[in-house]
Amino acid sequence: MSYLVFARKYRPLNFDDVVGQEHVTTTLKNAIKTSRLAHAYLFAGPRGIGKTSCARILAKSLDCQNGPTVSPCNKCDSCLEINESRSMDVIEIDGASNRGIDEIRALRENVKFSPTRGRFKIYIIDEVHMLTPEAFNALLKTLEEPPEHVKFIFATTAPHKILPTILSRCQRFDFRHIPVLKIIAKLEEIAKAEKLSVDKEVLFLIAKAASGSLRDAESILDQLSSFSKERIDVDTIYSLLGMVEEDFIFELTQVLAQKNGIAAMKLVDKLINEGKDINQFIDSFIEHFRNLMVARIGGKLLEGLLDLPDELKEEILKQSQSFSLKQILNTIELLVSAKEMGRVLDSLRIPLEMVIAKLTYVKEVDGQVNKIEEVIRAAEQPVKNNPAVLPPKSEPVNNPADSPVPSLGLENISSVWNEFIHRIGKIRMSVATYLSEAVPFKLEKNILSIGLPKDAKFHKEALERKENRAIIEETFKQLLNRDIKVDFKVTDDKKVNDHEPFIKSALDAFKGKVINQWHNHQD
Repeated sequence: MSYLVFARKYRPLNFDDVVGQEHVTTTLKNAIKTSRLAHAYLFAGPRGIGKTSCARILAKSLDCQNGPTVSPCNKCDSCLEINESRSMDVIEIDGASNRGIDEIRALRENVKFSPTRGRFKIYIIDEVHMLTPEAFNALLKTLEEPPEHVKFIFATTAPHKILPTILSRCQRFDFRHIPVLKIIAKLEEIAKAEKLSVDKEVLFLIAKAASGSLRDAESILDQLSSFSKERIDVDTIYSLLGMVEEDFIFELTQVLAQKNGIAAMKLVDKLINEGKDINQFIDSFIEHFRNLMVARIGGKLLEGLLDLPDELKEEILKQSQSFSLKQILNTIELLVSAKEMGRVLDSLRIPLEMVIAKLTYVKEVDGQVNKIEEVIRAAEQPVKNNPAVLPPKSEPVNNPADSPVPSLGLENISSVWNEFIHRIGKIRMSVATYLSEAVPFKLEKNILSIGLPKDAKFHKEALERKENRAIIEETFKQLLNRDIKVDFKVTDDKKVNDHEPFIKSALDAFKGKVINQWHNHQD
């Protein structure tokens, strides 16, 4: 006898065997008991969740020798023929390959003939939405006035594509994704019947990978049973399906909570080097943060919305406290945007690394940014009685108030110049752009002279504006814990060369070289 895959071998044979669709099976059983059967049914929902199986069970319930019955015997000739897909009275049609008007015209001719064995002639049309509009129109007349011995059962994954005139003549049942825990329970039954040694964590991973489809879950278990003749452990499923370990997802989430960009980037690099599916990982990561969102909103009050084992629920509830709800929502938005960018770039590595960079870096200088924004607002207010608007005093950063303040020189400014421009860019990019062409060349009595090239007169005027000057001086104060005033000059060769030691130190600090000399120009 040829090998029978798990999805067929363990297909439900009666309504009570159907997993996760109790709202459908209960209604159908009540209709059979009360003899309130419609002439056409529409079973809608995702793939692999029991639509066709329910259609066959309903057909058996109607044509069983003991029927109509809610419990077909699965022993009579009619039931056996339906189970083996060879019944003359139950005709299964693939809507994708028999979608034309000619096939439907043939169906209309055949419905006139009485069933050969059972009470009803039953047409099961799978993926019915694939029928052409002409085929639907040809079917419409038969649906309006079908013979008493005919029943139609339509199955579809896209009910929105079916003509409203067809929908209005059917009783519609919407099938749902099957919960993870119910899939696990079914897989345990199959593993026991097949004498498979499977870790409980493996069953959870299979159910999660199946995304609510029992058929997919059964197929994965079938594949794993062929791959590993002995015990099926977590390493087997990770290597076979390219899945990302739950521990990895929790670990990456934790370093993101700690704003540890280096550790996060190393974890992403490890993920890629191990050949994991980045698209699948991002989907899993989005789902993880969705769970964190639910836990952050409702805690244990909403744990019923977490389709996870109890021990994982506890981990989710605990980790959700490491983030604000705003941070969680922002992370989900960034991950979704990364997937969109990945379609444009045809690669997901760079978008994913950008997400990591944003999540770990964006808050680094929040305190300084907020403080400087206050300075900007103050500087932009009209001045009435005061001759100048001074930035607010900041608290000492590095030294206690009673400690001696170390001397400040150009070397100190050289060491922070790159960070200084970066912070300016976080507040006002145009100012950072102007300063990127400037060189600080003299520091005397806390007045820093900054040189600009001869063609940068506009830059000088912009930098000297009161609000821009306030940003610059306050940023220096944040970095060096000193009140520093700035003076901008369009500089000639001689002035710069007079301060050759600083130029050398700046070149050393930035690993740069002189590519152009400025020419004489009076300020």
